[in-house]
Amino acid sequence: MAAVRLSRGLRAAANSLSGVSWPVEDGRRVAAVIGGGIVGTAVARQLQLKRPDWRVVLLEKNEALADEQTGHNSGVIHSGVYYTPGSLKARLCLRGNELLYDFCAQQNIPVTRCGKLIVATHEAELPRLQALLERGQANGVPGLELLEGSSAVQAHEPHCAGIAAIHCPSTGIVDYRQVTQALCDDLVARGGHVYMGSRVERIDSKENEGVQLYVAGVSTPLHADYAIGCAGVYSDRLARVTRVDGTSSPDGTWHHLARPPPLPDIVPIRGEYLVLRENKRHLVRGNIYPVPDPTLPFLGVHFTPRMDGSLWLGPNAVPALARQGYSWRDISWPDLWDMVASRGYWRLAWRHRWFGLDEIRRSLDLRAQVRYLQRYIPDIQVDDVQQGPAGVRAQALDKAGQLVEDFVLETVGPNTLHVINAPSPAATSSLAIAEYVVTEAAGRLHWDP
Repeated sequence: MAAVRLSRGLRAAANSLSGVSWPVEDGRRVAAVIGGGIVGTAVARQLQLKRPDWRVVLLEKNEALADEQTGHNSGVIHSGVYYTPGSLKARLCLRGNELLYDFCAQQNIPVTRCGKLIVATHEAELPRLQALLERGQANGVPGLELLEGSSAVQAHEPHCAGIAAIHCPSTGIVDYRQVTQALCDDLVARGGHVYMGSRVERIDSKENEGVQLYVAGVSTPLHADYAIGCAGVYSDRLARVTRVDGTSSPDGTWHHLARPPPLPDIVPIRGEYLVLRENKRHLVRGNIYPVPDPTLPFLGVHFTPRMDGSLWLGPNAVPALARQGYSWRDISWPDLWDMVASRGYWRLAWRHRWFGLDEIRRSLDLRAQVRYLQRYIPDIQVDDVQQGPAGVRAQALDKAGQLVEDFVLETVGPNTLHVINAPSPAATSSLAIAEYVVTEAAGRLHWDP
């Protein structure tokens, strides 16, 4: 069965399913996964793998899978260097890196293990570089090597101006849209169902009665036994429109509507790329990253080769004026209101006001962005680059304005689980996140063994 849109005919069929299992009445349990990015698709596939006796349904609001964060991803397969040892990000990135390479090999998806250099350009960065190396080693990242001196750096990247670097050989690149499609194909081949153009506007979760999914354009709610939200940049909104009819569970694993969980705010951050012109692509061989500044909320601009042969330079980090705001012209007043109404956002913006203003300046001034890039590749000139694509990062903030660094799962109701925070390296970690989410859902939602 191919993935389909809820067309008029299918919508009409769905309307007749009120109060019974959907999409079929054969006594099998139905689990709905909401969100067709790489994480949602991987979760749906993993759930169908683990529960072949169930019907797994993937609902995606757009007309294509991987159309938002996944489709605008840089394509990097991360190694797991940056993340706090023992955190979900560290564990799932390392596991996900391995699973992703294996899956791509099984599915004949092209992958390039081009490696990555994390480059120090001045002496003050060397202690941070050493600390980063120790963190990566603590996380178990394979093959890390400290390159000392400019000649050692230039043996890997001849045009790079670094004085030292960490070489990460397990970093690679892939087309995440292609990975998502392969995950979808495998889900469908195993009996899963995928529906495009199906925006879930509300979820009602009732003890012993499953969930009712209210889909835009479908007059009658659709029934499932369980629901897992993987809505990316809309994950907080989907969690907040999950209504619970019942009382708190004795073990505290789910919440009554009158006492909703303290969900973080999702703030959209746009990352804009430049593209290096074809005649200058020889200047960069693999991924080149800066040494991150621990006082700043993002990694900084880097150099990223792509599977199509192009080379992206970026991203920066500027406020997106819509949750799907890929340029300064994209404005959504409801999304903008959510952002300005967030105390956490204003605290973050004030704390990092000079960094934020500099990012906006470099967004609007190409020459300023190129001067930043020249710290690493001095031979790049303004005429060598052109404006490229942009992506939007769904970043969770707490009320104090601190970035929520780790992946977050929230149980809302007796049979609904939401993935609230899954920023980078979620694409790399997607298969491992899927394993974790399905295991957590089984425990939290008390699935039968």
